[in-house]
Parts: sequence; structure tokens; C-alpha cells
Amino acid sequence: MTPEDVAGMQRFKVGELVVDSGTPILMEGSNSPQLFTTLHGMGLRYRHLENGERQVINFVFPGDFLGLQAGLMGEMGHSVEATTKMTLCVFDRSELWSFIKADPERGFELAWLSAVEEHFMGESLTTVGQRTAIQAIAWMFVRIYLRSEATGISENNAMRFPFKQKDIADALGLSLVHTNKTISILKSRQLLGWSGDEIQIHDLSALAKIGLTTLGKPKTRPIM
Repeated sequence: MTPEDVAGMQRFKVGELVVDSGTPILMEGSNSPQLFTTLHGMGLRYRHLENGERQVINFVFPGDFLGLQAGLMGEMGHSVEATTKMTLCVFDRSELWSFIKADPERGFELAWLSAVEEHFMGESLTTVGQRTAIQAIAWMFVRIYLRSEATGISENNAMRFPFKQKDIADALGLSLVHTNKTISILKSRQLLGWSGDEIQIHDLSALAKIGLTTLGKPKTRPIM
């Protein structure tokens, strides 16, 4: 951003919020008065069914803008929870329209972020419906790694990934047992490694081939 852009964002910003792992940030059905940008840490977007089952929608990374759905539609259609300790930049939702009118370029960037989310949801639905388990998990690791590259949080083919295999299973509509066995296959083929909360990608091209996806140059994401 230019110094003028930063100054505009600072006027829109009302503060910062630090939350611990496991803290709900936004709740499905709520009408939060705040919007957030993730500065540090990671989390999950998910929905709960009436029977208690959970559908993970996607993973939250640094740079993600949270709460736009409630900002435009009046309430959240999903929940957001911190997986690690997170630092969030806080904005007043009631000022969103005035902010966009004063800075149309930021409004376009919000639309860009929304379009990216919509595209990802289409890919995810295709994955759940049409990819096999090994194709789906390979696709997921490729998408997440490219996402980390676009945000600049990966280094030497490695990235922090503080999520559980259950989170992957919930995101892809797989059983935990099937997810565990499939990840073990990818590890045995030396395509990736998973140690603690770090993922190592040993052969991104091979993962992309298995996942029936392509590798493109990571697009620079706007940061709100």
C-alpha cells in the first residue's frame, strides 16, 4: 500500500484484538458489529448441522478478511474460530459503506477477495463430489500451499499447518480413518511430510497431478 492507503486504513481501523486458540471469533447467525483482518495466527471457518456434525468450509490464514458476509447480509452464515493464538485488526462494520465510498479501490479489493472465496467454494464442491480421497487431499495441500505462498508465509517448501487430520476430514467429507490412511500414502511416496504443526511439500507438481489441478503463479492478494 501507499502511505495514503495505509492512512486510510488506519482511519477505518478501531483497534486490535488478541484471542487464544479455541476462541470463537464470529458465530453463525450472529450480527457482529465488527469486521476483522487476520494479522497473525490461523483459524477455521465452519458450520454445524442440527445433529452436531461439523462441516469445515475452509482454513483461515494471515491476510484473510473476516465478517464481510455479516457486513453485507446482516448475519453470519458460518462460524470462525481461532486454531492458534491470533491477532486481529478490528474495523467498525457500520463504517464499511462510508469507507468504500471514500476509497473505491479498497471496495474493488473487497470484491476481489469475495470472488476468490466464491471460486474456492466451487473448487471445494467439485472436490467433495468428484475427486477420490487421494485426489482430494492432494488438491487440498496444493491449494493451501499456493495460498501460503501468495501471502508470503511459506519458506523453503514448508509452511505452518496447526490443524488436525479431523479438520481435513471434515473439510473434504471423508472419514478420519480414510484421511489418515490417505495422508500416509502421500507421505510414503515422499510427496509431503507432516511434523508437528509444519507441512513440508517435497513435490508440488506431483501432488498437483494427483489432485487433478494446475500450478499457476501465486497471485498477490490485497490486504485490508
